[in-house]
Amino acid sequence: MSMFHAAQQEILNQYLAELQGNINVSFEFFPPRTNEMKKILWKTIKKLSKLNPAFVSVTYSVNSGTRDYTDKTINDIKKHTKLVVAPHLTCINETPQALQIIAQEYWNNGIHNIVALRGDQINKNHQSSMYAADLVYLLKKVGNFDISVAAYPEVHPEAKNAQSDLINLKKKIDAGANRAITQFFFDVEQYLRFRDLCISVGIDTEIIPGILPIFNFRQVQNFITFTKVKIPHWIYVIFHGLDHDLKTQKMLGTFVAIDMIRILIKEGVRNFHFYTLNRSDLTYAICHSLGIKNKN
Repeated sequence: MSMFHAAQQEILNQYLAELQGNINVSFEFFPPRTNEMKKILWKTIKKLSKLNPAFVSVTYSVNSGTRDYTDKTINDIKKHTKLVVAPHLTCINETPQALQIIAQEYWNNGIHNIVALRGDQINKNHQSSMYAADLVYLLKKVGNFDISVAAYPEVHPEAKNAQSDLINLKKKIDAGANRAITQFFFDVEQYLRFRDLCISVGIDTEIIPGILPIFNFRQVQNFITFTKVKIPHWIYVIFHGLDHDLKTQKMLGTFVAIDMIRILIKEGVRNFHFYTLNRSDLTYAICHSLGIKNKN
């Protein structure tokens, strides 16, 4: 290592040392459908729980037609770990009465953290009678839940425009949400502009950036077809020609995430939510490099 790079590394080490204990992370998992997927998930939970996350969330897809997978995963994590666990709860195709029963069961079972979402429309011709702000209000009437809601730096795909999307987020916060977690993004400047806009309309809760480590670039490109997320040109450039080299893709994916997070830390961000896709390797490596070390 040259003297110049050694000096750079020393400055970085000092900077990260100052942040020790001041950066918090949370992780998102999806419920496994097979025994093999369950083994992978629990290997991931065991690894990432060492980083003492603020909470972990478990997704729910209305397309599955049942909450059983989500609830079983939630209960297993609560039973076998000390992690704070937050189920995703959607209001699409649910009545207020049914949601109140679900919320009351969660509260009675000691599950007091929830990620409140409208959920994806199954039938595009059928408009939901409830939205996430309504769900947040309902939850707060049941109990003093700690509620996270979704935010979209690059605008929700179904929103009329950026202004209406921002107004909708404010409604969720005003209804009692404790924080917002963004959809994953790769344009840090877009997130920072969005955060400033949130402040300008009176949203004073934290806007936690959602980080998606790139395991497989083609898979990420498939993800963004359902969203308005934009991938900067420089990321396309560095992943070009690596379709069949997943090992190198993972190395570069770690670099991309660390680079984004370092910029966000310098801009005052201290909390990060990782979309893990039930894998621990990249997320653990990223956290470790940022000074979030094994706490056990």
